[in-house]
Amino acid sequence: MGDRRIRVLQWLIGAAIIGFAVRSLARNWGELRAQPLEWSIEPGWILLSAVVVWLMYALLIAAWRRMLTAWGRGLDLWSAAHIWTVSSLGKYLPGKVWAVAGMAVMAQRAGIGAGPATGSAVILQLLAIGTGAAVVGLTGWGALRAAYPGAGSGLVVLLLISAVGMALLLWPPVVSRVLRVIAPDTTPVTPPAAAVAFGIVANAVAWVGYGVALWLLARGLLPSAGLGLLTATAVFTASYLAGFLALFAPGGIGVREGVFILMLQGPIGIGAATALAIASRLLLTLTELGAAVPFLLFPRRRVRGVS
Repeated sequence: MGDRRIRVLQWLIGAAIIGFAVRSLARNWGELRAQPLEWSIEPGWILLSAVVVWLMYALLIAAWRRMLTAWGRGLDLWSAAHIWTVSSLGKYLPGKVWAVAGMAVMAQRAGIGAGPATGSAVILQLLAIGTGAAVVGLTGWGALRAAYPGAGSGLVVLLLISAVGMALLLWPPVVSRVLRVIAPDTTPVTPPAAAVAFGIVANAVAWVGYGVALWLLARGLLPSAGLGLLTATAVFTASYLAGFLALFAPGGIGVREGVFILMLQGPIGIGAATALAIASRLLLTLTELGAAVPFLLFPRRRVRGVS
């Protein structure tokens, strides 16, 4: 019954976000049609945006490999990249569990034990959520308070929750309990705090990198919008997390764009915010497919673990 209530609550929150975004578009439809979009297609900036995203993927793959190595088992670079990029496509299936489950299953097939395979995937997801919340709290302070004056107290709470969560994940007894919950049939082996700390740093840097990529994309498409770097980082991170936590929305479709528009319509206008939300979705989908397709087309060797 508890799980069902949580799912219903997630549906309601996601529907509310989409509803607010649609209402905002409807109320400002005249402005949206009248507001000219000064497109300026600059392929160099757009390509650089994609490259930054791929570099962040590489950083997160390195964090996952380090986590596995801390468990006493590792993956060669090709195999780790293969598993990470291909399993990430599972986020486009309803339920949100497929990406993590796919990573765990593929890692087990590569010779990684069930505990490390599942545990590393879940811990890094928790780190992504926690660091993302911190990044939103830090980078969104100015922009969100300017657009929504009452947001300051909420950001403070978000930062405190994130700090407590990260501290708990650095404490081995808490990590051990988490692993017992997610993999009850395996003997939990807690990764060293150094591996978890590296995961925290990698995820935080990745969120900032994604913000840089969005800023570059805006420069390549809508330079006149004047999107700031801190605002870009806050908007990307908050919208991505909202889409990720909306379990009913494959790939966060709808929810992510709703948060994106709601946060950016004040700073750059609803027309530019809507256009950039769509462009960001297209870029992210293309970078995810672009990262995975080479491993699907050219599986040059069997995915394998290393001792």
